[in-house]
Amino acid sequence: MELGKRGETLALKTLRELGYKILESNYRCRLGEIDVVAREGKSLVFVEIKTRRGKSLGYAKEAVHRRKQRQISKVALTYMKENHCEGAKARFDVVAINLGPKGAEVEVVKNAFEFAS
Repeated sequence: MELGKRGETLALKTLRELGYKILESNYRCRLGEIDVVAREGKSLVFVEIKTRRGKSLGYAKEAVHRRKQRQISKVALTYMKENHCEGAKARFDVVAINLGPKGAEVEVVKNAFEFAS
């Protein structure tokens, strides 16, 4: 299985186990893509999944740099407009996955970054 697809499968499983309700996977618009749109409690959650092989979890988390945060923020706004939920409480989470020789390490970082304009 391709690295990204394997990471996505692990991330979705982990998010569901944590009580996230998955609304959409791989949401796309002309501005880009968001890996997962979910609901946790009363929050709308936009999730970026970063999968690396043989690197630290920190390395995967750092891959969501400022430019990527701005792009994800713009796509999230488009999603919220299209789905008439502009007033919803929203946040950005990152799922960092390291596929190492001892298996997968998965970390969910809630509120990983603020809305970036």
